[in-house]
Parts: sequence; C-alpha cells; structure tokens
Amino acid sequence: MSTLAHTMMTAARSADSGLAGPGELDRYPYAEAPAVGRVGAPMWDGSDPELGRVGRRAAGSRGRGLHGQLVQQLGQMIVSGDLGADRPLVPEEIGQRFEVSRTVVRESLRVLEAKGLVSARPNVGTRVRPVSDWNLLDPDIIEWRAFGPQRDDQRRELSELRWTIEPLAARLAAGHGRDDIQQRLGDMVEIMGHAMNQGDAITFSRADAEFHSLLIQVAGNRMLEHLSGIVSAALQVSGGPVTGCDRPNESSLAHHGRIVDALATGDGMAAEAAMRQLLIVHPEVERVVPAPREH
Repeated sequence: MSTLAHTMMTAARSADSGLAGPGELDRYPYAEAPAVGRVGAPMWDGSDPELGRVGRRAAGSRGRGLHGQLVQQLGQMIVSGDLGADRPLVPEEIGQRFEVSRTVVRESLRVLEAKGLVSARPNVGTRVRPVSDWNLLDPDIIEWRAFGPQRDDQRRELSELRWTIEPLAARLAAGHGRDDIQQRLGDMVEIMGHAMNQGDAITFSRADAEFHSLLIQVAGNRMLEHLSGIVSAALQVSGGPVTGCDRPNESSLAHHGRIVDALATGDGMAAEAAMRQLLIVHPEVERVVPAPREH
C-alpha cells in the first residue's frame, strides 16, 4: 500500500486508551515506528495535501476527546470528498499526523467502519467506501453532510423524509394516547411560546426537537421510533431550505398546539393534517417539499 506521506517525525504514542475491544487491534495493521526526538510539529508532506490541511485545522480543538475528535475529523473529510472512494488510509500515518495513539486510531476507524464509511480487509488495508455503502441515516453522517458540500441535497432529503414520516406518526400517535406524553407535549408547546416571546431561538429549537421526538416515540411503531434520531438531526441542522417548524413564529406555534389538541381528542386525521401544515415549506424554498395535492 502506498503511504500518504514520506516524512514522519514523531512516534505513535503508547496504546493506553483501552478503547478497542478484544481482537479489534489486529484488524488495522499498524507498524510500530521508532521513537525519535521531537523537533517540531509532525508533518505530512505534499504527497497528501488534503489530510495535512484538515489536520492543521484540527490541531487547536480537542474538546471532544482524542477518539471523538478523530472520528469527527476523518468523517468530515470522507463525507466532504477530501478523501475519495477507495482511498487508502494508513493508521500509523493518521496517528502521527493527529498525534494520537494507535489504539485511538484503530477505535476511530472501527467507528467509521460501523457507519459504512471505511472498510478494513486483510492484505488490503483500510479504504474509504463509496457513498452507496454509507449509513446515510446515521446522525453523524447527516450532520457532516448538512455542513459540507452536499448541504443542499442533505437538507432537501431530510425535509422530504420528514414529510413522509411525521404526518403518519402524528396520526398513529392519536391512537396511543398516554397522559404523561400528552402533558409533556403540551409543556413543549408552552416552552416554545415563551421562548418565542423572549426571542430565545435556542430554547425554542430544543423544545421543538423534543416535541417531534416524543411524537414519533408515542406513535406505537418501533420502526418509526427508530427514525426519531433522524428527525432530531434534521431539526438541528440550521440554514438552507427550512420547513414551517424551523422558524419561531405564531403560525408554527399554533400548528404545534393543534397537534396536541388533536392527540388529546384521539383525532388522528386532524393530527396528521396539522403536521402537514406545520411541515409546509416557506414560499422562498417551495422546491424542497411539495404541498399536499388537492383531491
């Protein structure tokens, strides 16, 4: 396998994080590099400009922890296209560039493999997989796509998916009334109203996300419930095409309230209709989700 760089100036740190499970370390070949004195920041030279560029951006922020940030950085690079399909990834060079242990590198690659972004095979090594193999419903991949070059496509696809999922969930939820969930949904509407009056978009957004997640969970369909994370991710990606519940306003708040009222009376059709009205896009982004057809 060709390497991504010709010069490595530091050794990998000792494998002391203990993140990988039994047998996982052997899946990602990692040649032990001899220790050398540090004379400066480790470098990947011109043979790998993409990894070097992103690595420099990552150097100053490790608030997510070494493992979490490496997953984030490599995931963003793959989803953005900086690391194209079938691109080989050499664990030892990743460890050198990001100054992390081989265990952190291997665990990060294992996480990315679970998301369908990379594959590791004996005698082949670790390579980037094509988009068709990615788990596009994974919340991390949704986020990476939403803030990368594919942002417009991702937000359009999320809007279309919500248009399919949430009206059905609202109708089903009307037949599975639970007093505690009903109360919680009403609380979220109240919080959203207060936040809107205070101009607090962050609190509005959080209450909105919980409202929609609760609604899907109470629908009584476990397959729909499994998709609640997708809806939450859709609500958390800002900018680009937006639907009616993405902006704090009186109309959005009123539709949320109508959904709660319909659920309280067990009126599934009314709950579904209110959700469709809530998800209708604003005029300036009408291309995202079609309005309901007239029959």
